[in-house]
Amino acid sequence: MANSNSSKILVSAPWLHENLKRVKVLDCSWFLPFMNRNPKEEFINGHIPGAQFFDIDGIKDETKPDLPHMLPPPELFGANMDKFGISNDDHVVVYDTAGVGPSCRVFWTFRAMGHTRVSVLNGGMPAWGMHNYQTESDSPSTSPSHPSHQYIAHPVRELVCDYTQLVKNIGLLKTSTGAEGKQIVDARPNDRFTGKAPEFRPGLSSGHMPYALNVPFTEMTTAIDSKHPQVTVLKSPEEIRQVFASAGVDFHRSIITTCGSGVTAAVLYVALLHAGVDEHNLTLYDGSWTEYALNPHSEISKN
Repeated sequence: MANSNSSKILVSAPWLHENLKRVKVLDCSWFLPFMNRNPKEEFINGHIPGAQFFDIDGIKDETKPDLPHMLPPPELFGANMDKFGISNDDHVVVYDTAGVGPSCRVFWTFRAMGHTRVSVLNGGMPAWGMHNYQTESDSPSTSPSHPSHQYIAHPVRELVCDYTQLVKNIGLLKTSTGAEGKQIVDARPNDRFTGKAPEFRPGLSSGHMPYALNVPFTEMTTAIDSKHPQVTVLKSPEEIRQVFASAGVDFHRSIITTCGSGVTAAVLYVALLHAGVDEHNLTLYDGSWTEYALNPHSEISKN
């Protein structure tokens, strides 16, 4: 079969099964601390054949210890790709055990590093299991398939929003009563967005950034069918656009996605791409609410 889906945002489990030897696969599973699950152990117990484990909390910017998994420096990202045996030209497929979740963060990381040949396995490991495809256990071989090739990242700064840029953008939104500046779209649950429920991190205020809009990431997915409620996939482009429009998002304006720590913001990012939004109009606030609320100078709204 021709590798015609190599540039698609999403690929299906049957497509991956047929093209498994033509792509590089990364398990990007990740869990919040209170869930008491170990993604590395679960990976060892069962994963898609040939997959490597991408540790979101390990491949990160180590200079920011207060923030759990900030975008890694290009050199560190490249070094890990060399360990995985991934070259700049490889088509990479990322997946997770949630269906459509943390893998989106790694998808965005690849795009931010200039690697466009990356796709998300729609439905993740549950979709793979639904088809009864083979899995393997234990750690796979880490011998690079490109031993003489060095991965070189080409960062796309426009895809990454930092705290200074965010605060400047909030200033534009405030002075224009929301008419100017990039729209800020928050993926957290509504009760944390409004300040009615606490954040997971002790002592961190809940609430939201001024003029932010709320589109919980859980509204991006649906069960693949009635027989397999455990397999969640992204909604159709039309359904996704409707969810964002209902929250007041204007698709003619640029968007900054954000969340608690930069993971579920990437679910919105991938969903917007899937819905046809131009990537030039999208960016992700890497530090997200954890960085913003930790700064005593940040303005926090609650309503």
